[in-house]
Amino acid sequence: MLETPAPELVRHLNSTKAAPAPAMDMADLMVAYLEQLGIDHVFGIPGGAIEPLYNALARSERRGAIRHILARHEAGAAFMADGYARETGKLGVCIATSGPGATNLITAVATAYDNNIPMLVITGQPALPSFGKHPLQESACTGINVLGMFHHCTRYNSLVSHSKQMEAKLIAALQRATRTPRGPVHLTVPVDVFRQPSATLEPSYDLATLLRPSSLVDDDAVETLRELLASSRSVVLLMGGQCGEAIHSILQFATLKGATFVTTPDGKGLVSPQHPLYRGVFGFGGHVSAEAALREPSVDLILAIGASMGEWNTGGWSDSLLNERLVHIDESEDHLARTPMARFHMRGNIRAIFDRLVERIHEVRIGASVTLEQRRASRELASLKFDAGSILAAPEAFGSEASPIKPQRLMGDLSRLFPPTTRYLADTGNSVAWATHYLQPQDRRMGERRLGGGERKRVPGQRLTTGGWLRVTMNFAPMGWAIGGAVGTAAANRGSPVVCITGDGSMLMNGQEISVAVAERLCVVFVVLNDRSLGMVKHGQRLAHAEAIGCELPATDFAMLGRALGAEAHTIRSPADMDALDIAAICGRAGPTLLDVHIDPDEVPPMNARMRVLAAGL
Repeated sequence: MLETPAPELVRHLNSTKAAPAPAMDMADLMVAYLEQLGIDHVFGIPGGAIEPLYNALARSERRGAIRHILARHEAGAAFMADGYARETGKLGVCIATSGPGATNLITAVATAYDNNIPMLVITGQPALPSFGKHPLQESACTGINVLGMFHHCTRYNSLVSHSKQMEAKLIAALQRATRTPRGPVHLTVPVDVFRQPSATLEPSYDLATLLRPSSLVDDDAVETLRELLASSRSVVLLMGGQCGEAIHSILQFATLKGATFVTTPDGKGLVSPQHPLYRGVFGFGGHVSAEAALREPSVDLILAIGASMGEWNTGGWSDSLLNERLVHIDESEDHLARTPMARFHMRGNIRAIFDRLVERIHEVRIGASVTLEQRRASRELASLKFDAGSILAAPEAFGSEASPIKPQRLMGDLSRLFPPTTRYLADTGNSVAWATHYLQPQDRRMGERRLGGGERKRVPGQRLTTGGWLRVTMNFAPMGWAIGGAVGTAAANRGSPVVCITGDGSMLMNGQEISVAVAERLCVVFVVLNDRSLGMVKHGQRLAHAEAIGCELPATDFAMLGRALGAEAHTIRSPADMDALDIAAICGRAGPTLLDVHIDPDEVPPMNARMRVLAAGL
């Protein structure tokens, strides 16, 4: 007969058994998939309807995985997710509760949609049984229908109405967000669905396999493009903002072909302003030299690459670009549809296309004897230098000692004073016009190979990100985008300073997000162009001889505002004030700095392309 164990022994044996795995609910499952993607920061504002997801994020943070960053406004959260995505190349994630939390996201989500930024937008809903009963902040089809609102600015948009839908809809959303055309996707989840237990203890799918990008290229199209290039006398390249991952191959192709290139405003940050083949920015805030390069009579082929072809990056649909000389290369059918006049359209992975072209040029050169003339041309190309200052509209203002400081001089100082690793974000309005035209940081390398061919030489400050050294927003262009975007950029990369160039109007609209940079100890330098007005509106009204209305702002001490939010702050009225700054200390500080820069309010930004469109009523 077996003896019964003593009660103490039973308790000991029970205590040494392996603890059961913690139960996973649907919110935990969603977070597990985000962890699988390597996402380390998400941005949002909590609320009752989204509480289970925040509980799962708290558990993730304790595991050392995902950190949540609390925004001050939901639009700021989505702008931060935008900045994070541009810096890391990963998915940006923003979160809001139901009702007004969700509707506050819409402007920023629409911006990501129009700029092809991959983003997962998660919103909450009241419990399913309460739908139609007018619960607090209901935003289902029986309330304020946010699903209907997001339909027009997302690539995928769905209500998860049952726990068994979660994985399938999440995977579908992630695929749409990260495949061309990229953009935001939206899932709205009732609070009781989030709380339902998961049938599995871990994700069922391997996202690395499911979301692997395609590199398919149409070989026949590549051959057609090669024939066009072979029969052309002179080629100019227009590089758009979607060239990031392919920029090294495109620059190598330009070098091998001896082709000059221009960029769109959103493509400027992908290249060095001192590159010998660079001829400036074409489009909003651009350079006369860029338009001249496109209008050059000897040019018989223009390759537009990774450009969305909207108003700002076509010079207001200029006929210097949109004509029969154009070849449009892009991954997006939407972009290609905007150039029906082009001689040839080529859709495919841009990096793969230009890798093929570069390889083919090398094959031809290896198989052919190189003439003395070709050797001489190669040496001349390698020795070329480009004076970046020669393309400026007002080079004398670039070095002006006047007070208040000229905005042109300010851009020169920002280019000169900050280190090579700096990321610049330029906000909508005067800020983007001045930055696009005059910002010219030195020694920028973004995937360039050496002019003579072969692999590129790594240099200090070389960018590994596809976002480039300057980030702007095209098309939808809301004020204040850069403020949140700079916070998201700095959170993604704490090793590099971030400079946000913004206006006083944008700062009054979204400046509260400085508080996030304070809380997160992020090195962001907020440069406020203080001219006591909505500058682009004011100058636009003057240039168009319209009524001066709705553009003046009261005098505001933004340095004081920055200090009130916890930032270090300085007031800048002259070039001497800029020179007196300790930039090394500012860039080494664990926290933001605000520069309240009183600029000359009478200096007109380079906005002629915009004025032509307004005058023509296009």
